[in-house]
Amino acid sequence: MSKSQASKNEPSKKKIQAIRGMNDLLPDQSALWQYVEGQVQALMRRYGYAEIRTPIVEQTALFKRSIGEVTDIVEKEMYTFDDRNGDSLTLRPEGTASCVRAAMEHGLLHNQTQRLWYQGPMFRHERPQKGRYRQFHQVGVEAFGLEGPDIDAETILLSARLWKALGLYEHVTLELNSLGSSEARAAYRDTLVAYFEQHHALLDEDSRRRLTSNPMRILDSKNPDMAEMLDGAPRLMDHLDDASRVHFEELCALLDSAGIDYVINPRLVRGLDYYGRTVFEWTTTALGSQGTVCAGGRYDGLVEQLGGKPTPAVGFAMGLERLVLLLDTLELLPDTARDELDVYLLPMGEAATSAALLLGERLREALPELRLQLHCGGGSFKSRIKKADRSGARLALLLGEDELAEGSVTLKFLREEREQQRLPQAGLAETLTTLLEGESFA
Repeated sequence: MSKSQASKNEPSKKKIQAIRGMNDLLPDQSALWQYVEGQVQALMRRYGYAEIRTPIVEQTALFKRSIGEVTDIVEKEMYTFDDRNGDSLTLRPEGTASCVRAAMEHGLLHNQTQRLWYQGPMFRHERPQKGRYRQFHQVGVEAFGLEGPDIDAETILLSARLWKALGLYEHVTLELNSLGSSEARAAYRDTLVAYFEQHHALLDEDSRRRLTSNPMRILDSKNPDMAEMLDGAPRLMDHLDDASRVHFEELCALLDSAGIDYVINPRLVRGLDYYGRTVFEWTTTALGSQGTVCAGGRYDGLVEQLGGKPTPAVGFAMGLERLVLLLDTLELLPDTARDELDVYLLPMGEAATSAALLLGERLREALPELRLQLHCGGGSFKSRIKKADRSGARLALLLGEDELAEGSVTLKFLREEREQQRLPQAGLAETLTTLLEGESFA
């Protein structure tokens, strides 16, 4: 066999790396995510929302029918493939359609209201940017069966309470608009197309493409060369039907009474076809061009569009990558969000290994919140102490032959200039509690 043939038969030595835009979440980051997710979960319980979990793969038709075939998501961004049976499947690009499908399929919407929430990965083939990736994670909230502006207001208040819990409220701005009824949007669409055709030379290539497919999305363009022309475009707010106008006015009154500041943005249209009436975004200036932190609105026609009975609905979604990035940028992540050890337990010698293992379990039993790691793998005394220091723990507990003989441990302070001390194992849990709460140790 020649060398060239042999090399072809050998396994490739090239390292396999993650797919572009689909990132690993490393241990030093996961604690920050757990902190944010914990805040979200606690908030959802307080508002009476129940968690729903749906598959990451759905029939492609679900997203084409819900999001809209002429949207950027469906036209350019979905991960779609045929499975072995020839069925067209898609990695979910957003969560609302899957939530609606699941609620319909399992009878959750039959003569009842539902308040649901979810979190998990979504997938869009976009150009990766900071805080915006091809696999990204969203938290979503969906409320079904309620048509008044009160549920719109509560949904916004829920998101505002999350910003307050995370220390973000002073760094975000609520933007509001109403898209009116489908009939009002159709009439407005004709007016808008006529205006854009008068200014056709000012439209960029993307906007010209949207002119015949989804002209309202042109209003959302970030092209600075079109800004002045877009400012002069007809306002949808001026073309609302009476019912939608009253709904929006009542929503604004509820937010005013709750002390929630907002800005009415007539160019806020959202990128998904299923929205109608209320739409909103929470935005920030702290992340440059990636300013949207949370977005949502009302989608009263989606359930019927997917084959169910007419069902009013409202919800929102937020990207966790961008939220964690915002907290990190503003240095709002508390020290408690960093998963650091409290205690590093070092058996000194083979005889102490079994005793240290049992001591660690007793301490975990007595102190459920204690973050304790047992040294494993042996090594010299010097190397063990180095590992204890690198662990990030505040305290080290040493257990050697002398300590075994007298039922004690040696306490070593890893982050403070304090003398190490010999402590009895009896009452050790109480002593550790005192130390880790920051009180002086007598």
